[in-house]
Amino acid sequence: MTSHQLVRQDDPDLERQQQLDSKDALATPPTSVEDTISTRSKLLQLGFYFLCNVALTIYNKLILGKFPHPWLLTALHTGSASIGCYILRMRGSIPRTKLNWDEEMKLVAFSVLFTINIAISNVSLAMVSVPFHQIMRSTTPVITVAAYRLLFGRTYSTETYLSLIPIVVGVGMVTYGDYYFTLAGFVLTLLGVVLAVAKTIATNRIMTGSLKLSPMETLMRMSPLAFVQALFISWVTGELSGAAGTAAATATAVAARDAAGAGLSPTGMLLALVGNGVLAFALNVSSFTANKAAGALTMTVCGNVKQCLTVLLGIVFFNVTIGPFNGLGMVVSLAGAAWYSMVELRSKSAPASK
Repeated sequence: MTSHQLVRQDDPDLERQQQLDSKDALATPPTSVEDTISTRSKLLQLGFYFLCNVALTIYNKLILGKFPHPWLLTALHTGSASIGCYILRMRGSIPRTKLNWDEEMKLVAFSVLFTINIAISNVSLAMVSVPFHQIMRSTTPVITVAAYRLLFGRTYSTETYLSLIPIVVGVGMVTYGDYYFTLAGFVLTLLGVVLAVAKTIATNRIMTGSLKLSPMETLMRMSPLAFVQALFISWVTGELSGAAGTAAATATAVAARDAAGAGLSPTGMLLALVGNGVLAFALNVSSFTANKAAGALTMTVCGNVKQCLTVLLGIVFFNVTIGPFNGLGMVVSLAGAAWYSMVELRSKSAPASK
C-alpha cells in the first residue's frame, strides 16, 4: 500500500491552481536578451565600442580633409568589414545559418535601411546648420523609447524616462549655436533620426528576434550588400569618377611636396586608408556585439554621450573653443548618462535578487 494518492484530473483545486499559474505566466514580462548579460560583460563591450567609435570619428575627420569622398569612405568601411568577416569565415570562426527566402530578404531590407540612413543624414546636413542637425540627432533615445512602446509594448521605469531628459538637454546645450534649417531640411533631418532609430532597433531584433543571428554573422551578411550600395551611390553622385580623375594630379602634387619634405605620399595615404578600414571593422564588430548585449536604447544613449566626448576631444586635438554654457551642457549630459546607468543597474539587479 503506497503512502501517496493520485489526484483526479477534474479536481477543482487543481484546475484553480493551474489557472493561477497561467495568469502568473502571462503577467510576467518576457526577459529580454540584454537582461541575461552580466554587467561586467556589458561594460567591457560598451567601453570597447566607445573607444573605437571616438577614435574612428577623429580618424575620419583627419582623413576626409585629404580624401573628401564620404560615400567612398563608407564603401571602404563596409568593404573592410566584408573582407574581415570573409577571413574569419574561412578560418571557421563564423558559422553560417541556413535561411529561407523571406529571411534573406529581411537582411537585404536591413542593408538598404543602413545605406538610406547614411544618405538621408548626408543630404539633410546640407540643408540645415550643424548645431541643428546635432540637436535633432540627440533625440534618438526618446524616439527609441516611443518606438519600443508602440511596436513592441515594452515599458520602462519612471526613473529611466526621467534620466533621458538631462541626456538630451545636455547635448542640446553642448551643440548650441546657429540653428538654421529649411522646411525640407527639417523633414529630412527628422526622417534621418527616425531611420537611425529604426536601424538600431532592427539590428537588435535581427540578433535577438526570430532570426537570432550572432553579431558576426549579421555583420558578415549585411556588409557586402551595404558595400555595393555605397559604391553605387558614390558612382551616381560623381564621387567615384571625381576620385579617379583627381588621383593622377594629386599624386603629382604630392610627389612635388614630398620632394620638399612635406605632405603625405600616395603610399602613406594608402596606408592611412587601410588603417581607417581596419578601425572601421573593429567598430562594426563592437557595435553589433554591444547592441545585442546592452540593447537599442542604451546604444542611442551612448550615441549622445559620444557627441559630448567628441567635442571634448575636439578641444584637445582641433583647438575647438566652447563657452561656459556648452561646457555646462557637457556636465549635464554626462550626469544624465551616469543616472541612466545607475537606473539600469538597479533594474537588472532587482530581478536577480528576487
